[in-house]
Amino acid sequence: MSRWIPTKKEKYGVAIYNYDATGNPELGLQVGDTVHILETFEGWYRGYLLRNKAQKGIFPASYIHLKEAKVEGTGQQETVIPSDMPLVQELTATLREWAQIWHKLFVNNKTTLFRNIQQMSYSLIEYRSQIVSGTLPKDDLVELKKKVTAKIDYGNRILGLDLVVRDDSGNALDPESSSTVSLFRAHETASRGIDEYIQEEKSRRQNLEMRRQSLFSSVHTYSLFMNLKNFVCNIGEDAELLMSLYDPDQSDFISENYLVRWGSTGMPKEIEKLNNLQALFTDLSSSDLIHPRVFLVCQIVRVGCMELKEGKKHTAGLRRPFGVAVMDITDIAHGKVDDEEKQHFIPFQQIAMETYIRQRQLIMSPLIPSRVIGENEPLTSVFNKVIAAREVNHKGQGLWVSLKLLPGDLAQVQKDFPHLVDRGTAVVRKMGFPEIILPGNVRNDIYVTLVQGEFDKGKKKTPKNVEVMMCVLDEDGVPVQKAIFPGAGCEGISEYKSVIYYQVKQPCWNETVKVAIPIEDVCRCHLRFTFRHRSSQESRDRSEKPFGVAFVRLMNVDGTTLRDGRHHLILYKGDVKKAEDAKSYLSAPGTREEQEDRERQSGKPFHHSSNLPIIKDIFQISTLTCSTKLTQNVDLLALLNWRSNPENREQTLQRLMQVQGSEIVKFLHDTLDALFNIMMVTSEKDTYDTLVFDALVFIILLIGDIKFQHFNPVLETYITKHFSATLAYVKLTKVLNDYVGNAEDPNKTDLLFSALKALKYLSRFIVQSRILYLRFYGNSEDGDDFNNSIRKLFFSFNILMDQPLEEAVKIKGATLKYLPAIVNDLQHVFDPCELSVLLTKFIESIPDFQLVRQKLGCMCKIVESDLFKQPECRDVLLPLMTDQLSGQLDDRSQKPDYEACSQLLSNILEVLDRKDVGSCGAHVQLIMERLLRRVNRTIICMSRPSPLIGQYLASMTAILKQMDDSHYSHYISTFKTRHDIIDFLMETFIMFKDLIGKNVFPNDWMIMNLLQIRVFLRAINQFADVLNKYFLDEANFELQLWNNYFHLTVAFLTHKSLQLETFSQEKRNKIISKYGDMRKEIGFTIRDMWYNLGPHKMKFIPAMVGSILEVTLVPEPDLRKATIPIFFDMMQCEHNSSSSRSFQAFENELIMKLDQEVEGGRGDEQYKVLLEKTLLEHCRRHRYLASSGETFVLLLSSLLENLLAYRTITHDESPEHRMSCTVNVLNFYKEKKREDIYIRYLYKLRDLQRASENYTEAACTLLLHAELLQWSDRPCASHLIPRDHSQVRSQQELKEYLFKEIISYFDKGKMWEKAIEHSKELARMYENEIFDFIGLSQLLKQQAQFYQNIMHAMRPQPEYFAVGYYGLGLPSFLRNKIFIYRGKEYERLEDFGLKLLSQFPNASKMTSTAPPGEEVRNSSGQHIQCFTVKPVMNLPPRYKDKPVPEQILHYYRANEVQQFQYSRAFRKGEKDPDNEFATMWIERTSYLTAYKFPGILKWFEVKSVSIEEISPLENAIETMELTNEKLSNLVQHQACDRSLPVHPLSMLLSGIVDPAVMGGFSNYEKAFFTERYLQDHPGDQERIELLKQLIAIQIPLLADGIQIHGEKSTEQLKPLHNRLVTCFQELKEKVEKHYGVITLPSSLTERKKSRTGSIVMPYILSSTLRRLSTISVASSGVSSCSTSSESSSRPCSNDSLLAPVSERRGSVLSRAEEPFCDNRISRFNRKEWNISKSQVLTEREPDGATPPERPQRPKSLQFGDRRMTLSLFQGPSSQLNLSTPLSPPPGTPCTPRSSSFSSLQSEGDVNSDLQDTPPPMPPKHKPLENGSQRNRNSTEIGPPLPVKGDSKPPPPPPPKTRRSVVPSPDHAPQ
Repeated sequence: MSRWIPTKKEKYGVAIYNYDATGNPELGLQVGDTVHILETFEGWYRGYLLRNKAQKGIFPASYIHLKEAKVEGTGQQETVIPSDMPLVQELTATLREWAQIWHKLFVNNKTTLFRNIQQMSYSLIEYRSQIVSGTLPKDDLVELKKKVTAKIDYGNRILGLDLVVRDDSGNALDPESSSTVSLFRAHETASRGIDEYIQEEKSRRQNLEMRRQSLFSSVHTYSLFMNLKNFVCNIGEDAELLMSLYDPDQSDFISENYLVRWGSTGMPKEIEKLNNLQALFTDLSSSDLIHPRVFLVCQIVRVGCMELKEGKKHTAGLRRPFGVAVMDITDIAHGKVDDEEKQHFIPFQQIAMETYIRQRQLIMSPLIPSRVIGENEPLTSVFNKVIAAREVNHKGQGLWVSLKLLPGDLAQVQKDFPHLVDRGTAVVRKMGFPEIILPGNVRNDIYVTLVQGEFDKGKKKTPKNVEVMMCVLDEDGVPVQKAIFPGAGCEGISEYKSVIYYQVKQPCWNETVKVAIPIEDVCRCHLRFTFRHRSSQESRDRSEKPFGVAFVRLMNVDGTTLRDGRHHLILYKGDVKKAEDAKSYLSAPGTREEQEDRERQSGKPFHHSSNLPIIKDIFQISTLTCSTKLTQNVDLLALLNWRSNPENREQTLQRLMQVQGSEIVKFLHDTLDALFNIMMVTSEKDTYDTLVFDALVFIILLIGDIKFQHFNPVLETYITKHFSATLAYVKLTKVLNDYVGNAEDPNKTDLLFSALKALKYLSRFIVQSRILYLRFYGNSEDGDDFNNSIRKLFFSFNILMDQPLEEAVKIKGATLKYLPAIVNDLQHVFDPCELSVLLTKFIESIPDFQLVRQKLGCMCKIVESDLFKQPECRDVLLPLMTDQLSGQLDDRSQKPDYEACSQLLSNILEVLDRKDVGSCGAHVQLIMERLLRRVNRTIICMSRPSPLIGQYLASMTAILKQMDDSHYSHYISTFKTRHDIIDFLMETFIMFKDLIGKNVFPNDWMIMNLLQIRVFLRAINQFADVLNKYFLDEANFELQLWNNYFHLTVAFLTHKSLQLETFSQEKRNKIISKYGDMRKEIGFTIRDMWYNLGPHKMKFIPAMVGSILEVTLVPEPDLRKATIPIFFDMMQCEHNSSSSRSFQAFENELIMKLDQEVEGGRGDEQYKVLLEKTLLEHCRRHRYLASSGETFVLLLSSLLENLLAYRTITHDESPEHRMSCTVNVLNFYKEKKREDIYIRYLYKLRDLQRASENYTEAACTLLLHAELLQWSDRPCASHLIPRDHSQVRSQQELKEYLFKEIISYFDKGKMWEKAIEHSKELARMYENEIFDFIGLSQLLKQQAQFYQNIMHAMRPQPEYFAVGYYGLGLPSFLRNKIFIYRGKEYERLEDFGLKLLSQFPNASKMTSTAPPGEEVRNSSGQHIQCFTVKPVMNLPPRYKDKPVPEQILHYYRANEVQQFQYSRAFRKGEKDPDNEFATMWIERTSYLTAYKFPGILKWFEVKSVSIEEISPLENAIETMELTNEKLSNLVQHQACDRSLPVHPLSMLLSGIVDPAVMGGFSNYEKAFFTERYLQDHPGDQERIELLKQLIAIQIPLLADGIQIHGEKSTEQLKPLHNRLVTCFQELKEKVEKHYGVITLPSSLTERKKSRTGSIVMPYILSSTLRRLSTISVASSGVSSCSTSSESSSRPCSNDSLLAPVSERRGSVLSRAEEPFCDNRISRFNRKEWNISKSQVLTEREPDGATPPERPQRPKSLQFGDRRMTLSLFQGPSSQLNLSTPLSPPPGTPCTPRSSSFSSLQSEGDVNSDLQDTPPPMPPKHKPLENGSQRNRNSTEIGPPLPVKGDSKPPPPPPPKTRRSVVPSPDHAPQ
């Protein structure tokens, strides 16, 4: 039999496909899961996921991609460590962590953050691929690491994840190998870096200007990349494009030219560069780019004939101006536009030929634009005009370029943007030096600009066409080949020819070329300019000879380079032989300045030679030298050549300090050599020493400037490798001592200040000189001289520092700032210990409270030096520093500099924590003794927002971390008395608790927080030993100290950084591996310390109950098992110590604290089980606590169950669920008589009701509190006083406040009857007990307003809904229960149902109203049944048989109700096709709720359900009663208010007298008034008689209605009225014939005066009240209106004359068919009716009263709205008073039908006339039921699964066509 084989190499892999496990042995995989492979067998692997090592299983080998890993351990201890780079592992872990959060962001619809994380994840995936590929160069990999870490840190910040601190290489910092202070600083640096990154991101997106400023402030050198895509222009000849950067405001060119040669065919000469002519303008500084305007200008010069379109006989090869193109690139230069792909069009402006202008051919030439610019205008002038005009008629001609601003110099850009800048890119240099000059930047460029000239036309009639030819010649007249560069991008040329302006006397060229020759040849070279007239005719042009020659030397006689600026050259006649001989003309002056110098020197006018005559023509050039090796400065040159003129050394040294820095740094090495040579050679004069010293200081400070800061390495290299003055230290120290010793001399103050600033490099020169001396001569006699000079220097410094503060404060500050810089160098040639002593005396020489910050900063730098790392030096320095810190941090210190103190202390502790600084135990002890207490007190006094508190906390943590056990013991022994120890421990415990409770470090500093906690834990354990040793015995026991200890340990244990279960598994594993679960350690310590208390335990009961409860609630099983028994110990202690043998105090405290903790989110079901089990075990083993203890434990278990249910639901979005659970907890505490907690939950419920605007329920809730109070002056117990009434004292006062609030809530809820009831009670107190008549008057006014509101204000009635919750998937407090809900105003069944289902999105709505069977009740799903029910009015006895205004009855129809009914029509027997009423029965279900409505909730549970059946005859009687009542109401309404519309009356009358299809009461005649029916139902005789009487009483009501209808009918309604009259006559004859005549004593429509109000006489037809018949259509989605009348369901409850008293039937008639009434109520005097089968409906109105304006009906309830439907048969009726009372008919037997619920009738069967009602909402799609088969390929097309078997190997994996986990649309599951 085959076996699983342990793997050897296949140990680690990554899942590349999803795999769904189908059975127990299999292991499910997701793409990206990493697995540890243990065994293999026939294509299967066995192992576990690294993220879940507990679950092992098998999975297909084809689903795994194997990777290399390091295996450690064997067998059960075997672990795998991936071989990836640390950064790759971090990337992988980060992407996995982000993926989980990413999914949550998508679910929570946080779109912006989702997109950001998506984009960053894709970037990290790409970066990871690049790193893993291993193809990146080292420099690129370093840069990529920076990008990756920045992206990871930024993503972690915005996701709220932990901050990752890193070393300089970008790898995560190991806290074990880092000091506490360095770890804190790394956190600060990382956090600050992320903040800056976030700010940059915001600036980049929101404010380009801020981005530009940020860019220019951080980068000093820039480059502008340009790509010339194309040049479109019809020239017809070769052309040259000269492109450069230009500042139009200064009229200066910023850069040299970029030259592109364009062919006559319209293509570049270098055809291979078509569309890709690239140039890089380099060395641009921020000052160049921030000019107000920067332009890219292009000068187009054609190369051909003098004029266009000339023939072959004309001169060719002439350079002629043709046009310009300019583009404003200011936005690009300022960084506002950054799009390298965008192509910019630069329009071309051509200039006109002078010959065409003269010949007036402007219109004929298509190339001449309308804005004519002459060709003789200089090109610079042309593009200045174009820039000013801003418009160019280019006609589609111009250049296409792309531009991008790149930060950095040439080398940096080539490195950062290799895709843009390559070897073929032309480098266009700036005409000048960059802002920062780099030492290796060798440059030797001389820019020569042909400015202008003025030439005599001589014998010619017109001015000459002058061409200037420039070449570079040596002193022998030999041309230097290819030394002239007309522009970047082209090779050098030997001769340059200028542009020719046609017949211009004063041409202005402004053409710039670059001359580049070797540095050593500059002194021998000169420039020669030859001038020649060019003719357009070739034959004549050949005969033209040069008419002039000029020259200029590149280097002056004194060795300086030709100065920058303009030069007026002397023109010599060019047609003589001497003009070609360089030796001849070089002896003559080349410029006017040179001529004037010669005249000045000789004192005579200059006379030119006859062999080389001067002509009168004028020619100007300008030059600019950009050379790192040539100088134009005479003074610098004099220094370098000082030996040739030694008598001027003093003057030369003085002038050196006037030389520009850029000149000095070019010759830094030579300059320094010259200075030290002068110092060494001229040792006889101190004057030179001082001058050399000052010059040296000047150079050192110059290199410190930001422009030349990159020359620091050059200076360092010079000192270490080239400096050779062995005795320089003698003179340098002498001059320095002289300066310091004479600091009071005003003439030397500035010199001393400068020397102090340069002290660092001065000391290096001194030390290096001394080292060289010792190397050559050894320790000779002058050793003491050097040491004495150093001692003297420090002595002078000490005297200087001891002077009064007002004197030389600037010098003192500079001394403190710069003196520490010499320490590291000086210790090489001076004894370190003695140097430490000198530094100590120097610090001590500073007076107290003077220059405190500078002094502390000086000590910081000393600590940072190598001197402090030596133990023997620390022995000298550390006592001084601790004394200084102690004095600063002392409580008596006036103005402590906390920042400087923190910096110094941190530096000291960081050094002491290093491994390479020797023994530090004694030093740590010194710091502990002198500073620990003061640091603690500083932290205590410092406010939390202070930015320094983190530094002090890090320092304190560092001190505690470096203290070992002996340090703790020694520190305790330093206290003189026990009280001192108590003070220290109390102070420390309180401080620790405060620091742990309120995090000083940010939450994302997880490493720092855990380090702090671990150090605190060790300190707490050390202090616990002190407690046990000194304060446990009876005599020395300190209760408060122990209390603080316990509270501290509990705060420590419950710190959120230690709650591992809240972290991801990976983070949890990291914490446990490094620190373990520190909660267990401190928890076990708490347990041991508790049991150590012994007889002192009772002192902590019940105060410690809450603390121990917090410990036990920590979700760590071992900790819970260890600490829960403490509860039993507390019970036992109180039981044994109390006289009553109980543990009441413990019980009360535990219940109260448990309530608070569970509500705060602590505790779970496992805790409940463990608590019950553990305490029960201990109690049952106890002799006396077995019974009482068990009772208490069960009580706790029950409480926990309720509290957990309450907490679970508090985060529910449904306020109803929260209210339900609140009431459950409320009732629990009420039963247990815990009034304090009971009241707290009352107010929670109140707040929930108030937030939901359930003001009536909020008032009922407060009533429960008021019931606990009495109207007495007895003091109110504290637990009875809520927080918002904390100022009250007596019960009467509190109850008064509560009543006022209750009345206010009832008023808001429109429950004015309830408000009146309680205001009357309060009024009695005001009148009879308190005698507050002012309050009484206000209360009575309020009552009067309530009465007014009852009679006149709008008050719509709410509907009631029955809701059944079935299924085990629902919460326990709802499961398989029925509730009655009170709806909000105007809330329909559809709206209520949707709201209900939104609370249970997984629930299914039941379509039947019948009670469900057991299979539904016991199912695992959620089923909800919802339908409308009608309240049964419970009229108070005082209103019965009395005329009651309608508005009063209106209230009781929907309030003060507890019973509800629901009726459903069904058939018994066979259906009669002729009359369906005969078999139509009604099933009426009655529901009785636990409490009346309204109450503390809007819903109550149904406690009992009863069912009865209504026979067809009884149904007919109820229908007739309702019809008669409705008719009576409507007739009276119409009679009272003639302005009411008549159409409701028309419809009602028409439906009765002309029933059409429905047949009216004739159906009853067919069904019940037959012999057969009487034979079958002999007991129904009296009911039949009653039905007949109801039919008969309808006739007089109809008569009044017809009469009113006739009075109000218009011409259009006359035909209808006539039809009604005809039908009524027929009906009346029929009814009177068969059922008798009933007449009324007076007309119902008669208006008589009576009291105001609508009065309803009881309408009694039998000895029992009428029963309600309601047909609900809950399942079909049609909502029946629950109000008792039309007026009660719309906002005009006081408008109806007579709303029906009882409830209405099913929805048959729409609102449009119901009467609409007004406030204008007619009044009837009540009279006796002659016939007793009647109902008197009277209404009275005062004389002359103006009816109030009828309130506007809400739009949603207007008559046209078919959504709201009303029952035709409405309202419960009272019994009709008959003058001859009828005997009550026998009751119809009600057959119980508890098991015969049938499905609801279809909508068509019940409500066939509701044609316009909207259809029900479509059912919501149900989620897949539990247990349904999941589609394995729903998100991934996985490979075929391996089949386990002996003969069938697993199939191969699918083709690798997809790399993404998320399927593409092409691979979406089918």
